[in-house]
Amino acid sequence: MNDPLDRRRWLQHCTAGLGAIALRELGGFGSPGDGERPRPHFAPKCKRIVYLFQSGGPSQLDLFDHKPLLNEKNGEELPASVRRGQRLTGMSGNQATLPLAGAQFRFARHGECGREISELLPYTARIVDELTFVRSMHTEAINHDPAITFFQTGSQIAGRPSLGAWLSYGLGSDNRDLPAFCVLVSKDKGGQPLYARLWGNGFLPSQHQGVQFRPGKDRVLFLADPDGVDRSVRRAMLDSLRELHELRRERDPDPALTARIEQYEMAHRMQMSVPEVTDLSDEPAYVFDLYGDDAREPGTYAANCLLARRLLERGVRCVQLYHKGWDQHGGLPRAIRTQCRETDRASAALVIDLQARGLLDDTLVVWGGEFGRTNYSQGKLTANDYGRDHHPRCFTIWMAGGGLRKGHVHGETCEYGYNIVADPVHVHDLQATILYLMGIDHERLAYFYQGRDFRLTDVAGKVVRPLLA
Repeated sequence: MNDPLDRRRWLQHCTAGLGAIALRELGGFGSPGDGERPRPHFAPKCKRIVYLFQSGGPSQLDLFDHKPLLNEKNGEELPASVRRGQRLTGMSGNQATLPLAGAQFRFARHGECGREISELLPYTARIVDELTFVRSMHTEAINHDPAITFFQTGSQIAGRPSLGAWLSYGLGSDNRDLPAFCVLVSKDKGGQPLYARLWGNGFLPSQHQGVQFRPGKDRVLFLADPDGVDRSVRRAMLDSLRELHELRRERDPDPALTARIEQYEMAHRMQMSVPEVTDLSDEPAYVFDLYGDDAREPGTYAANCLLARRLLERGVRCVQLYHKGWDQHGGLPRAIRTQCRETDRASAALVIDLQARGLLDDTLVVWGGEFGRTNYSQGKLTANDYGRDHHPRCFTIWMAGGGLRKGHVHGETCEYGYNIVADPVHVHDLQATILYLMGIDHERLAYFYQGRDFRLTDVAGKVVRPLLA
């Protein structure tokens, strides 16, 4: 080994090999070999997950966490004893006053569980007995990019594998013709930008990255054959390319070569599977009545919810939806009505549809954003208008599906809706619980990289047992 590059490669392979041996000794996941299917650590409650991510931070105070005291004290200053010197963003931290803002929307109790839900969510209100609410979520990030990255990858710093990538790596797929991890982003939405790294593979092998489905002619980019190249020519080209990669892999057993081969083959199979799964023409009229008229328009949130169901029932392990526009620093009453009108019916329809098809019992549905909103108004508070700044201290998400306590509320916030007073749930706790429901011990799902083991929950996280049935 006179070539320093060869020495470097040899050392790299030795290190990775020792890491893989250590992982197997610890009972964790090692990189599966060719044809070897990963297995869960224990019997899963759920086989698949759909995460309805509401980007921007929905206001829990206007949707799920009713605080009558805010209406009573509307316009009064946020007490220092409530704030406790906690940091604010630069957008409201320099305001002369922080006036409390009561929700302008009525709340009512629904279902046998008697859960209080805002009038903005009439369809969600109808399924509350199927839902599990967490009112005591909290995060470390106070701005969008690190906060979304934290939820999706377990780190505020970009570059780590996403939740879907970890699930693909740890559990594989139940459909060899579709990716284990698919991503759908609502079209024509303003707001905070979303990046492909949010559904990226990070340092995991590249076949575990999320594959984005889009509206329009090319539902998955670069999947169609080039003009003048028919399917048989493409197949012959892939066969030849595979032979070349196999020859190279005999000399250099680089996992990246295996990943590249697998991706080429998956793309070829997807040329048949993607047109079939994205063609909604075989859906009966009652399904569109359930999801709403928007479901007929590709790329809308409703259409993506319907497509998510079709992907899930075909064995896709993880479907991630992103819907932007919840970042309401001003004009919240008007803007949040629009957001709820776009998402409420379809979110509830997805739960109902999964249940009707016998899929909800082994599907996990998660709905929520990267943080909540403040109990005070950002900017001027008027009789008909207010805004809310970012609030990482406490916010609400909901979940549905197998293994959860239905109609249950976990956690409690103070009467001002500013601090958690019972049963806090950290982002890593939520991630650990999601993995547990999927049959994975979050402390054992690890990947050896740059000299140490990495995991989705880093060195923290605990399963939130009270959420479990």
